Parts: sequence; structure tokens; C-alpha cells
Amino acid sequence: MIDHKVRVYPSAERLAREDQLAWKIAAVGADPVEVTDDVADMVINRVIDNAGVAAASLARGPVTAARDQARRHSAGAGRAGATVFGAPGHARVSPEWAAWANGVAVRELDFHDTYLAADYSHPGDNIPPVLAVAQQLGLDGQALVRGIVTGYEIQVALARGICLHKHKIDHIAHLGPSAAAGIGTLLGLPTAAVYQAVQQALHTTTTTRQSRKGEISSWKAYAPAFAGKLAVEAVDRAMRGEGAPSPAYEGEDGFIAWLLDGPGGQYVVSLPAPGEPKRGILETYTKEHSAEYQSQALIDLARRLGPRIGDFSRVRSIAIHTSHHTHYVIGSGANDPQKYDPRASRETLDHSIPYIFAVALQDGDWHHERSYAPERAARPDTVALWRKITTREDAEWTRRYHAVDPAEKAFGGAVVVEFDDDTVLTDEITVADAHPLGARPFGREQYVGKFRRLAEGVIATAEQDRFLDLAVRLPDLVPDELAGLTLTPDRPPLVGETQGIF
Repeated sequence: MIDHKVRVYPSAERLAREDQLAWKIAAVGADPVEVTDDVADMVINRVIDNAGVAAASLARGPVTAARDQARRHSAGAGRAGATVFGAPGHARVSPEWAAWANGVAVRELDFHDTYLAADYSHPGDNIPPVLAVAQQLGLDGQALVRGIVTGYEIQVALARGICLHKHKIDHIAHLGPSAAAGIGTLLGLPTAAVYQAVQQALHTTTTTRQSRKGEISSWKAYAPAFAGKLAVEAVDRAMRGEGAPSPAYEGEDGFIAWLLDGPGGQYVVSLPAPGEPKRGILETYTKEHSAEYQSQALIDLARRLGPRIGDFSRVRSIAIHTSHHTHYVIGSGANDPQKYDPRASRETLDHSIPYIFAVALQDGDWHHERSYAPERAARPDTVALWRKITTREDAEWTRRYHAVDPAEKAFGGAVVVEFDDDTVLTDEITVADAHPLGARPFGREQYVGKFRRLAEGVIATAEQDRFLDLAVRLPDLVPDELAGLTLTPDRPPLVGETQGIF
């Protein structure tokens, strides 16, 4: 890996494009390095994972609306078009709109993979735009795998090197460039074209974190789909010879200078050297539970703590000692009253560890629908327990959250339960059970099992089998087979259920 130092350059101090971060990202995208077998296997796992969580969300409002929008944008003349989850396989749409609709379906339940470092990311958000372009242009499975691998590599590198949330910039600002680079790899574009696309994607996908603050709306699911859609459009423009604001990261009026650490800001972004395999996807991890990743380990801890507590009416208080990120983003440190409001939206409850911990304690389980039901959130005994739960930042958990050594890295916390008789119960957990270092790490069997559970009752078994047969052969798929990487229910959700301009 090469550590690239990134800082602001005044206009008078001209920065050669080869020294710009966007160019270095593009060079990784244009590097024709071979994909290793273990990386290709993990790509298969994540394609399966994305499809499962998309299947479970097909009837939800935001996904229906996005699918309706996409179905009104047919593929252009002379192009194969891309497929949309929930629509018939023969129905093809323009790739940016397939990226949009499928991106929303994948992200709606907040149930696919994650990478947490200096910033947050869901690297699986790279898959819908790269797949859509591959289908549109009739490419094969090998090209698709290569494109996805680059998307993950750049996403991981940016999330590790540049913190966005400190400045209230949403993490899709890293997704636009990573997806653009992934599409560049997919298409075998030269560095110069990918460079312009990466900069365009950064410039157009920079938004604020209000999408994940206060009364969180369906835009939380739409935001990454929006980044994927814009990445497709950015690459299209770059292929036609159009340029971008430059240098997008380092410019005097650019991203770092005005939106991040300012004119004195400095970052280090580590990227593979020329010819070095891209292995970033192996640093990422998926979810066993449909909730924010920082709650995964704490749900597992709650499942084992619940039986030890027994009578929840005896609980005086529960303090969760955890990392800065967990405390301030999904904990009481966010100072969001909505995180304790039983009338809050699903998206808000998904970002409330006090709520999630209370329900997981009582139910000994977590379900992507039942655990968020309005009647579940409003249950009086749950509300009473919920409001006794707070989080506290702990320096050691923050240090471990940012640790580079995988054996040190931790996304959990220590829980202190105080009872009304002054007795205390304590326990802690470092990583989720499904994490590679957890009690029950996910492998192919677990990914397929998760897919089956989420698709049950939505996708017929024969259709599940057809999809999985293609997915496990992903690197060897020919173009006609690649078009089959979609899911169609027996009774597809009605098109036209929502109305708008299109």
C-alpha cells in the first residue's frame, strides 16, 4: 500500500493532476490487476447478501416509489438495459435508474455490509450501479467482479483516511467516487477518464448528515442510491470527454478547504500500489441484524443478558459504555429526543441504541419488521425500560474502534445494569457474533441462509434457486446470464402505485 498525503493547495501553488487524490484513485481503478480467489468469493457473498435484503424490502413504500420511477425510464436504443429488483426480468430500464431503484431496495432495511473507520460506509452500495452498467452494456461476470472489487477498495480507503461525519457531511461523499472508480474498472477506462468521473461524482454527491439526524426519513435509504445514480451519470459524461471541478479534493475552494478540515487540513489515504491486489472487501463485514452496525454486537449482548436480568421492572438504569461514534451517532450523546420517542420513524429507531437494546433485551431476538412495528415501539413496558438506557463515551472503546490491528478493533461496549436493590450486573462484548472474529462468523452458508430467510414468502423457492445458481458462478457468467442477477416475485408489486412527474 502507498500512503498518499492529501492537503489543500492554493491556486497559485499548482498541483499536477498526477499528484491529486482523484488521479490516484483513478489509477487504482485503471490498474488491470487480477482478482484473487478469496476476494472473488467474498464478492459472491455480498451479491447474495444485497439480493436478500432487497427481496425483504420490495413492498416497502420507498422501494415501490423508486421502482415506479425507474420503470418510467426505458433503456436507450441499441442498449440492453438493466434489470430492477421486483420487476419482471424482461423489463429493462436505463442503468442510472436501475442503480437508483436497486440501491434503494438494498439500503431500505439497513441490513447489508458495513465498514467503520474514520468514517462510516456501506460498501455494498457500490454493487447496484456497477451491476446496472454491466447489464446495460452486455458485459460478463469477470468484468463485474473486477468493478465491484475496485468500488470496495476505494470505499474502504476513503472511509479509513478521511472523516466526513465530524463536519456533518454524509458518507455518500465517499460512495460517489468509489462507485465511479468501480464503473471505470468495469469498463476498462483509461486513468484520465476515471479521474474526471471521480471528481464529478465527489462534487455532486456531497450532502449534509441531516439525512441521519433528528426525524430520519426515507432519504436515508435514497441517499446512497442517489450517489450511485450520479456516479453512472458522471462516468457517462467523462466518457464523452467532459471534465470536472479540479482539483476536487485539494483545490483552494474545494472539498477539504471548505467542507472538511479547512485550508490547513491534511489527510493520509492508503491505496494499493500498481500491480498490488485489491483486497479491501475482506476488511468489511455484513450484518446479522437489521439495524445500524454499531448496534450489532450490542444486540448480541442483549440476547444473552436478557435471561440473566429476568424481571425488567427491577431495572433502575442501564449504562452502555462504548465508543465516541456509537455514543454520538446512535446513542444518547446525539441529544436527539426522537431516539426516545415511541412514535419515531423506523429510520429513527434504527439509529437509537437505547430502543434497540431495550427490545433485544425483552425479546431475545431482533427482526427486521416486528422489532420496528409501531405497536412494538409503543409497548408501555418497553418504553419504561427504553428510557432507563443511556450511553457513555469511553476512551478505551473509542481507541479500539479506531484500532488498525484487527485483533484490537472493537465495535461493542460494556453494559452496567443497576437494579432497584442496588445490585449491579455487568457484561461486555467486543464484536458482533457474525463478525469475522465473532462467536459465529458469517461464511457462504450463513449468507445463503440469510438470503433464504429474507426472501421467504416474497420470492418463490424456484426463483431463489435460479438466482443463487447464477450468483455462486458469478466470475464465470456470460453476458446473457448476468442479466439474470435480479429477483422477480410470483406476483410482482404493482407498477404505478405511486404518482409523480414521470
